[in-house]
Amino acid sequence: MFVVHFFENKKLLLIQLLKRVPSVGEDLTIKGRKGKVSSVISIDEKNIHVQLFVEIVNKNKLIVDNSKKKKR
Repeated sequence: MFVVHFFENKKLLLIQLLKRVPSVGEDLTIKGRKGKVSSVISIDEKNIHVQLFVEIVNKNKLIVDNSKKKKR
């Protein structure tokens, strides 16, 4: 069992106790966000730091049409 720390740009996302360490280039989903493993650093025999590259999701905002409102 390994203690795996998941980081995104030095920001801690998640700590998990896993039987298998993720490999470089593997696709992961953490907290509903998709990402790829960019590097795996072994601190000691049980602690592993995993750097992630999380895909940025652009949320489309609805355009409000003000021409339909009544002007007073």
